[in-house]
Amino acid sequence: MKVRSKHRADPVSSAPSRDEDEERLARVLVAAGLVEPYQVDAARASKDGATLAQRLISSGLVKDELIARAVAAHYGTVLLDFRHTTPDPEAAAVLPRDQAVALQALPISVEDDAVTVAVVDPSPARVKAVTAAVGRPVRAVVATHRDLERAMATAYRATKDVGSHVQAFEARDALRREASHLDGVSASEDAPVVRVVQMIITQGLRDRASDIHVEPTGDRVRVRYRIDGALADVLDLPGSIGPALVSRVKILGGMNIVERRRPQDGQISITVEGREVDIRVATTAVVGGEKVVMRLLDKSRSLFKLEQLGMPPDTADRYSALIHSPYGMVICAGPTGGGKTTTLYASLGELNSPDRNLMTIEDPVEYTFDSINQIQINEQAGITFAGGLKSILRQDPDIILVGEIRDVDTARIAVQSALTGHLVLSSLHATEAVSALYRLLDMGIESFLIASSVTAVVAQRLVRRSCTSCLAVYQPSPEELGFLRAFGAGEPEGGFVHGTGCHFCAHTGFMERIGVYELLVVTDEVRELIIERAPHDQMRKVARTQGMRTLQEQAVRLVENGTTTAAEVMRSIYVAGV
Repeated sequence: MKVRSKHRADPVSSAPSRDEDEERLARVLVAAGLVEPYQVDAARASKDGATLAQRLISSGLVKDELIARAVAAHYGTVLLDFRHTTPDPEAAAVLPRDQAVALQALPISVEDDAVTVAVVDPSPARVKAVTAAVGRPVRAVVATHRDLERAMATAYRATKDVGSHVQAFEARDALRREASHLDGVSASEDAPVVRVVQMIITQGLRDRASDIHVEPTGDRVRVRYRIDGALADVLDLPGSIGPALVSRVKILGGMNIVERRRPQDGQISITVEGREVDIRVATTAVVGGEKVVMRLLDKSRSLFKLEQLGMPPDTADRYSALIHSPYGMVICAGPTGGGKTTTLYASLGELNSPDRNLMTIEDPVEYTFDSINQIQINEQAGITFAGGLKSILRQDPDIILVGEIRDVDTARIAVQSALTGHLVLSSLHATEAVSALYRLLDMGIESFLIASSVTAVVAQRLVRRSCTSCLAVYQPSPEELGFLRAFGAGEPEGGFVHGTGCHFCAHTGFMERIGVYELLVVTDEVRELIIERAPHDQMRKVARTQGMRTLQEQAVRLVENGTTTAAEVMRSIYVAGV
């Protein structure tokens, strides 16, 4: 085996600079006729930290696949189809993840002494830097930016070394079985349990998990991630490490590690791989020990714009007009985890301007804006939704965001705020749009106040998108076909499609989610029905005659155009009796 010199130059630092890479790429794209020189200059002038390729792709000037094809053709290399290629773990191991990310290169196979490496830039200068990092001859193949990013997330698992750390923990644990507590396990940053917790959180972020569940089940501890709304098993650990894992998470969250019977809540603020992350922690005692759920809030993720949420253009236009009203109340309804906060923040992003005073009261504050005044609920300090909302009204607000209407006091103040000349945005737990109005009535808010203040209700769900890397034609079940026909859907021209499962989507057939929306505009007819406390069905019928498309009707359109499947719609959206 060839031993590398410790004093050899770092291959990453000796790689071409970003400016050189971008200049090369610009020449290739202009020569291929994909962009004009002035478009390249405009993209390079941006100071957002993104690469030239990322800016061109995000602006819609050129597609990721076209860039890859042009680059591959220019350098005479092969364009790799990752749908049919899975990186060999042994090949990936020849290049550490940090260097792979810096060089935008992923080894995918080893043949003889040469390594086949997927890159976005196969120029001689870049290949030379990759060869220096790998230490072997390199055969470069081109991949799209998106495919390479996904493949890296699959090839480099933060949890791959968990087994060795668990063994180290058990070896230490055997030496101190006489100890009465496990607090010492978390004392050292190099302690095995510390590394295990760090790996679990890191991989959760790489996998786009919204929640991490650590569950004691008999003599084992199960770790699951909620990805795109569905839970998936990730690790199966010995039961002996369970109390130590819980203790470590409690220490990070500033919680009481001695109290193991009562539920506790905490918060962790850490930086993982350069990303600022807030983690909400909740523990509760279950039969096998203590269960921990960590909600991951990635502060570095970009906010969505209204047009990116999944609203059909006509719905987005109507909704945008409603939130630009000078006063009134717009309610976003749906279940927990349905994307209500994302929709409300996309709305705030559209309304944010220097001439408006925007104030929010939330629990927790999930996104932070420098130009918006945000209040964090702290019941121990006496800051509740109702009390905080009263204080906001004395701060001369134009637009108020109430994170969630949980009780009658908050609802009453929010309604009164809308009546006194403020635009109020809020979320409410309800199954669909009309039910949100009846929920306010059930809370005890007078019908005439609701009719006068609420201008619109948008109900929403999130459904998983079919993975575009493994789409294939399939035949839905009779039950699924019956559901689609009931809501007016026909068979697409090319047949129904779904994701068959590939390494990009962890063989689930789904990648990311899209919103499904039902917009109820409170017209004069609807106001009359609210005041009369008309039956639910009657109000829903009137709303539909006025143009409201139901969640199911919107969702089956996504099935028709291949965005999702009938089974996913039935899992996420179906409402009995609707």
